[in-house]
Amino acid sequence: MLYTFCIGAILVASVFIILAVLVQSPKSGMAANFGAANQVMGVRESSNFLEKFTWTMAIAIVVLSLTATLVMEAPGTGISKDVVKDANALIEKQVEELPVVPQAEVVETETVETVEE
Repeated sequence: MLYTFCIGAILVASVFIILAVLVQSPKSGMAANFGAANQVMGVRESSNFLEKFTWTMAIAIVVLSLTATLVMEAPGTGISKDVVKDANALIEKQVEELPVVPQAEVVETETVETVEE
């Protein structure tokens, strides 16, 4: 249950971080000149909020990923234990029925001696 919650929260945080990065104004490059409009309009604090929000979402993704890893079931997550038992039984059955090295029959052949004249 907690594992499923962590995966869902990671997906939501990932979407939020994508949106936050896309909304942020670029610091350099060709589109940096368009960022001056934010300062003229008086929206300087939005860049601080978006940066803090981006870092918060990044940290949340890391923490949720570690939590999901810790609460994850043993190897074979999502595989029924009955399926694993059946697979092991089939492997043991094959090992018991088949010899390790196939035995070849030895066929005796007659040797023909040639006499040279």
